[in-house]
Parts: sequence; structure tokens; C-alpha cells
Amino acid sequence: MKNVSTVALSLGALVFAAGAAAQDYTLEPSYGMIELSAGFEPDPHEVEMQAGGSLDASSALGGGCTGYVAEAPDYDLIYDSGSGSLPLIITVRSAYDTTLVVNTPEGNWVCDDDGGPSHNPSLRFDPGQDGLYDIWVGTYDEGSLQDATLIISELESSQD
Repeated sequence: MKNVSTVALSLGALVFAAGAAAQDYTLEPSYGMIELSAGFEPDPHEVEMQAGGSLDASSALGGGCTGYVAEAPDYDLIYDSGSGSLPLIITVRSAYDTTLVVNTPEGNWVCDDDGGPSHNPSLRFDPGQDGLYDIWVGTYDEGSLQDATLIISELESSQD
């Protein structure tokens, strides 16, 4: 029985260590939060930030996610879709190669690398759903912080 307890204790420590090295949507966002309702103005809503971090999104979330992000979200959006007919578009504009990781109100992880204009990341939720969107903006260099603009819109994916 002692061996089983030791193995269980070791497995518990591994699970705890893995959880501590992942994106944690319960932490305070580094660049703030906003509550937006359908038809918000001005559209787009833009937030200047430093993209990047030391956590490998692909290790924590799987191969569909790329880049290095911070543990805490960069930004939180609480969205009220109103009638639910408008899209919600989350895009990053940067001179650097950035990535986008979003934890949706349903608790799903959604990621993008080059889905937007000029090979910037962009995610479109059509229609946008009510609730909390936790947003991370990553880079391809571990620990490297790069200038980026987070863009939230119901109209278009980028303001070039």
C-alpha cells in the first residue's frame, strides 16, 4: 500500500506542477478588462500592450496553439451580445509575429497565428456569445516582449 500512496502523491505533485505552468484565467489580467455590449462605440476598441511570455501555449493547450504567453491573461472582455446577431472579432496588430489565445465563455480554448490581415492573428466568433473572454497575446520567442495592439470589433478584423 505504501507504494500506491507514493505513486498517488507523485502523480498529484505532477498534476499540480503542470497546472502551475499553464495559462491561468483566474488571475487578474495584466492590461485590464472591459465590459462591452453589442453595438459598442467606438468600434474598434484598442488596447496597447506587450505581447509574449514564458509559457509555451502548445505544451499547455496542444499543437493547435502556438507562441509563448504569460500565465495571467493579458486582457479580459465581458461581452453582452444583445440580440446575438453581430460577430465578435478579436485581432492583434503588431510589427512582430504574434499569436492569439482565447478562453471563451464556454471554457473552450481557441487559438490563431496568421488568420488576420497582414499575417496577424485574428479570431471571429459569429455570433459573439455572452460572457467572459480571457485573452492572451503571444510571441514566438520565449520571454520576449513585443509591442502589440489588441483590437476588439464587431465590424472588421483589423484597422490597417
